[in-house]
Amino acid sequence: MRWIYRLLGFRADATLARSIILGILPFAALLAIYAYSSHARKAENPDDKLLPSFSQMTEAARSAIFDADKRTGERIAIQDTRVSLRRIGIGILAAATAGLIIGLHIGLFGNLRALLLPILTFLSIIPPLAILPIIFIVFGVGETAKFVLIFWTFSTIARDVNLAVRMIPQEQIVKAMTLGASPFEVAYRVVFPQIFPRLLETVRLTLGAAWLFLIASEAIASTEGLGFRIFLVRRYLAMDTIFPYVLWITLLGFAANWAIGKWISLRYPWYARSDH
Repeated sequence: MRWIYRLLGFRADATLARSIILGILPFAALLAIYAYSSHARKAENPDDKLLPSFSQMTEAARSAIFDADKRTGERIAIQDTRVSLRRIGIGILAAATAGLIIGLHIGLFGNLRALLLPILTFLSIIPPLAILPIIFIVFGVGETAKFVLIFWTFSTIARDVNLAVRMIPQEQIVKAMTLGASPFEVAYRVVFPQIFPRLLETVRLTLGAAWLFLIASEAIASTEGLGFRIFLVRRYLAMDTIFPYVLWITLLGFAANWAIGKWISLRYPWYARSDH
């Protein structure tokens, strides 16, 4: 980053305020480009739907948040958000639990690793979207299929936890067993506390894929959810609704990413300071 500061005329020890300004500049430029492009298209064709104005998007977002749906009586954006968050929350929690248990044990026990690691590697390489039709055929088009698609990330989590376990110095495990610890105690009292922040970091990195799988499944087979709403209104070229929904999904992902990162730095400062 130092060469960037020098290029922009700042010292390498730029203040926090300058760093924030530098971070905001690309977003400001992007908004300015969009505003100009939207204005130019509207000047040519006032009915243009491809690049709606900020006022149009604000009104569409306000309507989705505060106006009750005439058919269900629900506020659409809130209902869609609640449904999607429930799906991704349950799916990623199940994936993290399974990934932790499997990764912890295959990292500690060589025979189990020889048995399960090849199949985990195989499963993690399969693109879940490629087998989406199979999942819908086997599990139907209800909630189960959506959870299974998100749960597919467990194989990646398990592989990463396995690597974290194997990075722990063998001397710790030998000393614990010398002092009389059972394999179960070694796994959950010695190893688990050390690899838990790594699990959180892996979940944090996996959230992007989980959102992708959720949006895809909702777009194909669902009657509610953020992905369903985006693909529903696209047939009307309702970009004034699609853009706010995309921004909202991005903000939800950013908030989750920030919250997990903050939790790691506060609860596990020793991990945040290390070179993981």
